[in-house]
Amino acid sequence: MANKYLSDIHLEDYTGEYETPQATYRELIFTGGRDVTSLNGLWYYAVDQYDTCLRQKWFLERYTDDKGFTLPVDYSFDEWETMELPACWNTFAEKYLLYEGPMVFTRRFRSDPANPGRAFLRIGAASMLCRVFLNGQYLGMHRGASTPFCFDITGILKEDNRIILCVDNTRRPEQVPTENTDWFNYGGVFRDISLIRVPDLFIRSFRLNLIPDGCFDKLSLSVSASAPVDAAAVLEIPELGLRRELQLRSGSCEAVIPASPALWSPDNPRLYDVSLRLGDDAVSDRIGFREIRTEGRKILLNGKPLFLKGISTHEESVRNGRALTEDERIENIRLAKELGCNFMRLAHYPHHENMARLADELGMLLWEEIPVYWAIRFDREETYRDAHNQLAELISRDYNRASVVIWSVGNENADTDSRLAFMSRLAEYAHAADPSRLVSAACLVDARENRIADRLADHLDVIGINEYCGWYTPDFGKLPELMANSNPAKPVVITEFGADAMCGNTGSDDCKGTEEYQARVYELQMETLLKISYIQGISPWILYDFRCPRRTSSIQKYYNRKGLLDETKACRKPAFFVLQKYYKDL
Repeated sequence: MANKYLSDIHLEDYTGEYETPQATYRELIFTGGRDVTSLNGLWYYAVDQYDTCLRQKWFLERYTDDKGFTLPVDYSFDEWETMELPACWNTFAEKYLLYEGPMVFTRRFRSDPANPGRAFLRIGAASMLCRVFLNGQYLGMHRGASTPFCFDITGILKEDNRIILCVDNTRRPEQVPTENTDWFNYGGVFRDISLIRVPDLFIRSFRLNLIPDGCFDKLSLSVSASAPVDAAAVLEIPELGLRRELQLRSGSCEAVIPASPALWSPDNPRLYDVSLRLGDDAVSDRIGFREIRTEGRKILLNGKPLFLKGISTHEESVRNGRALTEDERIENIRLAKELGCNFMRLAHYPHHENMARLADELGMLLWEEIPVYWAIRFDREETYRDAHNQLAELISRDYNRASVVIWSVGNENADTDSRLAFMSRLAEYAHAADPSRLVSAACLVDARENRIADRLADHLDVIGINEYCGWYTPDFGKLPELMANSNPAKPVVITEFGADAMCGNTGSDDCKGTEEYQARVYELQMETLLKISYIQGISPWILYDFRCPRRTSSIQKYYNRKGLLDETKACRKPAFFVLQKYYKDL
């Protein structure tokens, strides 16, 4: 009798057929200067807690059987409620604030199927899993909440198109990040959705930077095409009077180009308009040229010693969750500048790609990080592939951004053998994929010996250290002892310190949770840290308060209150001005 029932209600491994193909960094295409059609806007949506869309294959839109009889269906795509994407569903409506699970988004869009060339669908980010269907066909899926992915939809496009996104932000132990983090698990499609048209032969990857040899007179160019062809390309940088003809062999080209551009820095964020043409295809970008490297315990920017006056920040706002507006991103950079910062640590996952573009324009150095956070399944190869792909997608996305000077391969992981093998592989990949930047990770202090000692440091250019002396380590005297016990051969950035304080909660400076206590912690930390020669940067935790389900005390109320501003960014706590004074005097 069982075979008389619809199979979907009995399936256990219903996702198996949707695990492949998986979109990876290899399918990404360069977007600068492209013919891009935005698919942002109103989308129909429905909560799909039981994954019925996948089980019943709604994407086939079968409304009648083989004999023409009407079938009952459990959806009505174009009669659902609408949500304007990009968005986080948690902040879209109060009823979804704590929802974790699958949600289905769909819309129609028109296209000219006779349009020559090729077409790609690009989604800037969707949390955590996203399965994509177009015109009844399954395109594939993507893992990771914060990096872009592409699908080739040439030949699938019609004049009238139905697209369906099955997005699932369920926390799973095998994912990156894993099921336990210290930030809010936003769900949704919170980056741009776009249709990109290109010629049959097109530029897939375009990378250009200053060769880090201390001479500042040569550029390194890397180009790959969509096919292994021998073809000519032309690079132009008009402001440098540069026009260079290039020859691609088997679809790629590596070139060293003599040029002496004005160097990019936070004080002089000089950018150049750059274009590259290959046959009928052309791309463009605004690129700054700078050199970042280490020398002993120092960090050098354009050959000069650099102290990273920084602040950490999450990508979040009360109104929009992780789907920040451009004005909110600009506001965050301007707040950091008001503090006196030249550096921001974008924790603990890749932020919107426009954050790096704005930092290029406004003059702010960036640390960009992937969410290898806490107790990742370091012994699982599939988990490593997930982390590796997110790192590769991040590097591909932001390679041309002068502001990005550090790739971070993770945060606060215990120093185990499996973790060392996992993260050292990531560090080696980052070095190989991009020799022009530094590689780091935010490491924990060796609590037993109270010193900086992490085996991963051998694979890093800069050692990041999270220490909370005066807060989680109540005895502040441990900080001077930590500094004295340590003798690193590399520069150290204190990637986190801080203390909770609810805005307006005033009292004694020895009472935890008060504004006064937080300010005192900042005074003691800065007074101590700035005397240590091997410390070459500081990025306290954190610019503003952010949502976190772990934080349930009377002063937290589901927020991490270590911000220098409250969650609305309207209230500057006294510690804001303490840090501002130290940075402006530095």
